[in-house]
Amino acid sequence: MLGLSSVVVFTVLLPFAGASAGPAEPEGAPAEPVEAAPAAVQKGTGPAAGAAAEDPKARHPERAHAQCGPEVASPEGVEAQTCVLTEGRATWARTYYRNATGSELDAVLTLMGPGGRTVRVRCPVGAEDEPGTCETPHGPAGPTTVGEGSAQESWTAVAEFAGPGADGPLLLRSGSNSAVPDAG
Repeated sequence: MLGLSSVVVFTVLLPFAGASAGPAEPEGAPAEPVEAAPAAVQKGTGPAAGAAAEDPKARHPERAHAQCGPEVASPEGVEAQTCVLTEGRATWARTYYRNATGSELDAVLTLMGPGGRTVRVRCPVGAEDEPGTCETPHGPAGPTTVGEGSAQESWTAVAEFAGPGADGPLLLRSGSNSAVPDAG
């Protein structure tokens, strides 16, 4: 009850507060700088406060790096783009898709790594024409250095979208590799 009373009082008094504040500064008037009160600015006290001040990487943690293949579409209405992502020592695959076929589809996303390692997941693809994603579990990148131009290039991902059932036709295959440029 007290909360409701406070809201009613605040709502009634708010127009009076605006009227008593006086006119706003004319448009184009120079603004005066405002300094924060000393109590409002405090140095961080958490365990990373010192590290963030010394190391620029500590202020900006690693972001996931993506190696994506081209966006591809099938005549039947399936669109997809597949990527290999790395963040720190983790690597995983993700596919972005849209299913405009009007039917549920079967999809499989496979991440292939160095040394013949593979991870394969089945992705439920609903009949609604909405964007969706599917990804493999995040796993260690392995012994090679993770980053652009190294381990990520040795990982590839492929997503395959097929009609429902064991005999459903393959409608689209999307890979994380870049399109091969024309030689001519």
